[in-house]
Amino acid sequence: MLSTDKLKNKEVINIYDGRSIGFVSDIEVDLERGAIGGIVIPSEKGFLAWFGRSENDILIKWEKVKTVGDDVILVDLGPQDVV
Repeated sequence: MLSTDKLKNKEVINIYDGRSIGFVSDIEVDLERGAIGGIVIPSEKGFLAWFGRSENDILIKWEKVKTVGDDVILVDLGPQDVV
């Protein structure tokens, strides 16, 4: 079973182009399904933006997550996906 603590602070790598997207700061939960909806990568934050989620944060839908490893999470975001 995968716990939310194991997802946080992992680096997210896009396997489509090999670039690092950032580090997971939070997850989004789909309460109706009782499942993870996606992972949140924070945008650049100013001093007061540490409180709450910014509208510029990146949300990667869970369907795009291919592998959760010990150190990284691999996602597949093609050119049609906005990141």
